[in-house]
Amino acid sequence: MATHSVKFWDRMAKRYSKQPIADEAAYQKKLEVTQSYLSPDMRLLEFGCGTGSTALIHAPLVKEILAIDVSANMLAIAQEKADAQGIQNVQFKVQTIEDFDSHEGQFDAVLGMSILHLLGNKEAAIEKVFHLLKPGGLFISSTVCADKMIAPLRWAIRLGYAVGLLPHFKGFSKENLEASMVQAGFDLDYVWRPGENKAVFIVAKKPH
Repeated sequence: MATHSVKFWDRMAKRYSKQPIADEAAYQKKLEVTQSYLSPDMRLLEFGCGTGSTALIHAPLVKEILAIDVSANMLAIAQEKADAQGIQNVQFKVQTIEDFDSHEGQFDAVLGMSILHLLGNKEAAIEKVFHLLKPGGLFISSTVCADKMIAPLRWAIRLGYAVGLLPHFKGFSKENLEASMVQAGFDLDYVWRPGENKAVFIVAKKPH
């Protein structure tokens, strides 16, 4: 991930950790659906974990979680939360999904929440996730699909990124995202979007 984006998230870490969830009802439903797929013997990877809130919520339901992010400042806050809650089965590590080096079929599930639209190449990330999952493994994601973004806003985001004020953002459609999942080899097990301009929540399964 570009240095601009890393610096942005490091700078935003404390403010980000204090921000309320934009759509609490949708977030709770995503947690509920995700947990319906989890079991105590599962090993999870979450990339783009931010300050660790989602990983820590799921931690009691699984064996262990490796949570990675580009921002050391974000992960410092995540570790503080884990320590405060006495959670010991989540490991936080500064790393990107692009650079993640692991054996094929190592994880039972991979989470990518609010991250695919911030990557330069979502297809490469989705293919990496497919490689990392065991047969029958799950890729659970929530992604902003903003293909209909008006031109002035698109240019404002590009300018903000160029000067380091905004992270990288890539607009694409829900249909494009689903096609990328299928092209990588996934079956789409669950797809939900709470509204036209809301993030798309997908549970994709790697075939046995």
